Amino acid sequence: MATPTSQETVFPPPLVEGGHTFGSVTDAICGVVEKPTSNGWKAAFTAALAGLALFGVSVGYLIWEGTGIWGLNNPVAWGWAIVNFVFWVGIGHAGTLISAILFLFRQKWRTSINRFAEAMTIFAVICALTFPTIHVGRVWLLYWAMPIPNQMGLWPNFRSPLLWDVFAVSTYFTVSLLFWFVGLVPDLATLRDRAKTKIAHTLYGMASLGWRGANRHWQNYERAYLILAGLSTPLVLSVHTIVSFDFAVSVVPGWHTTIFPPYFVAGAIFSGFAMVLTLAIPARKVFGLQDFITVRHIENMNKIILVTGMMVGYAYAMEFFIAWYSQSAYESFAFVNRAFGPYAWAYWIMVSCNVITPQLFWFKKIRTNVGLSFILSIFVNIGMWFERFVITMSLHRDFLPSAWDYYSPTIWDITTFVGTFGLFFTLFLLFLRFLPAVAIAEVKGVMPQANPHWEGYHQHSDAAHGTTAGHGDKVHG
Repeated sequence: MATPTSQETVFPPPLVEGGHTFGSVTDAICGVVEKPTSNGWKAAFTAALAGLALFGVSVGYLIWEGTGIWGLNNPVAWGWAIVNFVFWVGIGHAGTLISAILFLFRQKWRTSINRFAEAMTIFAVICALTFPTIHVGRVWLLYWAMPIPNQMGLWPNFRSPLLWDVFAVSTYFTVSLLFWFVGLVPDLATLRDRAKTKIAHTLYGMASLGWRGANRHWQNYERAYLILAGLSTPLVLSVHTIVSFDFAVSVVPGWHTTIFPPYFVAGAIFSGFAMVLTLAIPARKVFGLQDFITVRHIENMNKIILVTGMMVGYAYAMEFFIAWYSQSAYESFAFVNRAFGPYAWAYWIMVSCNVITPQLFWFKKIRTNVGLSFILSIFVNIGMWFERFVITMSLHRDFLPSAWDYYSPTIWDITTFVGTFGLFFTLFLLFLRFLPAVAIAEVKGVMPQANPHWEGYHQHSDAAHGTTAGHGDKVHG
């Protein structure tokens, strides 16, 4: 086995394929925005708008009639609304993790997917926030959740974890939005300078905040980006921890456990990365971004899915162990009922998708297979929705058998959930159409040409390939 030379150690394979130069990177990424709208995008956007319209009708009818149109019953007061809330908040975790935590750890492979993931985070949190909003029933009184003076002298109950959600998720959304926008500023200026129409030039010019690429601008940009990354990092842990407190601070068997916070955080990262793959793999193909979102990026995300999937599987096993070790009849019954009760079908779908499916990523051939990665990421998303469903359905058998009942969703539960996908994809497709999906400035920063010793890398590559090239030639991809 050949030992890598010192040059290969100093200059690892580049993260951008296709032998791009700085200019060709700008052309390729900006070209997605600048090209005429394709028929495929129009068809997808029409389908997304149909889903959004379905969501509007479902929410409008809900406000008109009340939550009785859902399948809620006496023991199961929390139905699909809370299931979907936790599902969407979890999906929104990968963006902040990729952008903030990997940035602080100087993981350069994040650069091609961070913009994508940040946008996904913002849109997923918007979808998540709709569910607690409509779940309260009287939406017009939602301002009661905020600590503002009102005509009745009413103040929120700060001991309620549901109120903690209001502040945690809104803070997470605000910081994520700022982080996303700050990263966009240099690229918006690039689109401004390349704009062919006055409207585009004006809009991108306003959004780029007068960016000229001066040294002072870059200094302020990097400082602000670092501060926002530092603020975002604890939010990755705190937001889903607080969401888990909705369950863990109760006395419901199967919920009242200290394993919930780390278990929920691992599950959120698990489902978030799966959604990034689900969205990135088709987009890289449709928009010709394979040189930037490479197989190496997909493999790294699959590795994170494997690790967090094993953490989730460990949590499932520990729940049964804790139930047995506690010698509590109620706890033991809750978990036996999950595995073998009326919702056993949902439990085993959850285990199959979240525990068994990720184990395939131990094999490099599967990790690096784009098609299989896409299929497996969809299975993970399905499994994580069922996890939240199984947890919430613990309510259907409480302490008294006389209060037991079976929860079944109505057509309005289903249309509301499907409609949020319409909302999500409407926003996501608009993002892909009008904003650069890949961070141009950051991608250039990890290219070999950005290395001050790039000339040495260039000469080494030529020698290794037995070629000679002038300074103006493209670098090897």
